[in-house]
Amino acid sequence: MGRRCWRRRALVAASLGAALLLLCAAPHALRPAFQNGALGSGWLGGKRKSPLQMLYDLDQGPPFPLAQVHQQRRDLLRRACSRHTRRQRLLQPEDLRHVLVDDTHGLLYCYVPKVACTNWKRVLLALSGRARGDPYAIPAHEAHAAGRLPSLADFSPTEINRRLRAYLAFLFVREPFERLASAYRNKFSRPYSAAFQRRYGTRIVRRLRPSAHPDALARGHDVRFAEFLAYLLDPRTRRDEPFNEHWERAHALCHPCLLRYDVVGKFETLAEDAAFVLGLAGEPGLSFPAPPRPKAAAASHDRAARLFRDISPFYQRRLYDLYKMDFLLFNYSAPSYLRLH
Repeated sequence: MGRRCWRRRALVAASLGAALLLLCAAPHALRPAFQNGALGSGWLGGKRKSPLQMLYDLDQGPPFPLAQVHQQRRDLLRRACSRHTRRQRLLQPEDLRHVLVDDTHGLLYCYVPKVACTNWKRVLLALSGRARGDPYAIPAHEAHAAGRLPSLADFSPTEINRRLRAYLAFLFVREPFERLASAYRNKFSRPYSAAFQRRYGTRIVRRLRPSAHPDALARGHDVRFAEFLAYLLDPRTRRDEPFNEHWERAHALCHPCLLRYDVVGKFETLAEDAAFVLGLAGEPGLSFPAPPRPKAAAASHDRAARLFRDISPFYQRRLYDLYKMDFLLFNYSAPSYLRLH
């Protein structure tokens, strides 16, 4: 990872913004916590190293293929941020709302809906001792219940700064259009999402469907994919309120150009990336709930391709521009089924 990158991590943490933190230390004193004795062998009473120290040791030791993959992802993200982010802004507490905290293991996890976040919340509940047994046995509604897992935004500026410097931060991302297609299918095509459809579906139908049937206006249960995309592209949507987290861009939820992430996991390599994080956390025996099988991953791609095939090139381009930063920051190519030229 390199001394310069670790120093940058400390500086980012310390410069979280006057609105959030008071800077009391000179820059030369803002060094990684494990280098000044706060971590390393003292973690958990000397029983083991912290996940951040474990990652640092991997990067400094003999080549380890998966560690090298994540080093490359960090480097790609850093270069993309430098290339495509012109103006940095100060972080606000609300920017940290999606960053969940596991104090027991020293982990910060920024969750992105439709990227295995239910299962990651289950795993964090098991890791933190808030739930026992097999993570997959934890009901989804319990995993998502407010207050079950603390958010980084819940802490004082001093405590936020300490965790940013000392904990391993990770997120998981997904090819943006497959994630978008998954959000549509889950929220607008399933009968168990009736409450979500009444909130958003009725709004979409009312705005975009002339002479809509009264049942559709009341229930919002039959939103078409083209209508959903038109709603996302309508300037009034984000003017009225922020995007719902299920289709908000990953970079807007996790702010990877303002916060340093040590592990950038991907939905496409979920099994090995999840095992890597759990190994760093000192819990290699904890089984991550079964990730998608190759056939399921291929089916997800095919569903997205079918949905977008009926969208005009003009709207495909506009939608790609809307999600472009996620493609660039996380090194995803534009899907081959798009007609962008």
